[in-house]
Amino acid sequence: MGKRIFDIFLSLVFLTLFAPFFVICMIAVKLSSPGPIFYSHQRVGCNGKQFGCLKFRTMYQNADAKLLPLLASNPQLKKEWKTFYKLKVDPRITPIGKFLRKTSLDELPQIWNVLKGDMSVVGPRPLTQHEVMHYLKDKADTVLSVRPGLTTLWIILGRNGLSLEKRLELEEYYVNNRSFWLDCKLIFKTALIMVFPKGAY
Repeated sequence: MGKRIFDIFLSLVFLTLFAPFFVICMIAVKLSSPGPIFYSHQRVGCNGKQFGCLKFRTMYQNADAKLLPLLASNPQLKKEWKTFYKLKVDPRITPIGKFLRKTSLDELPQIWNVLKGDMSVVGPRPLTQHEVMHYLKDKADTVLSVRPGLTTLWIILGRNGLSLEKRLELEEYYVNNRSFWLDCKLIFKTALIMVFPKGAY
């Protein structure tokens, strides 16, 4: 209950403080390329409950449909995708999208997910159903026992430079060692990373 109250308080504070950034990002995304401003992707939350995880759109329209042909035509990209579940140089991302991802501003709309109760400020990052089925495996009961978070331990320790296996190991560690003070420490370090981004793409 205490963590939920903390999440509600922080999400209201963040929505107030970041309101100007929300407006600027919305205008930038709208002007950058045709398509919606927001992107909602189904993720698996606490106890396996699925929810629409919000982001500012950072890709061109129909980007998901272009992924499989892109990987099929380039073995190196396919290997990179299997290791990190992301591409360092992704042609599907818009120019403004690259900036939003680098600064993590694309994830600001997830503050609304926190206010709704889908997510927490700190917790394991939300996974897709595919990631849960193919990668989480024996860690599923542990990682999915808490709400997914805006930030987590692996974002502080290496972000996208870490393999998916290492990220999941750190997620399990966080769940088993979570505390109010650890959450405060991760929130502070996340703020520093947003100001001095490194390892995001």
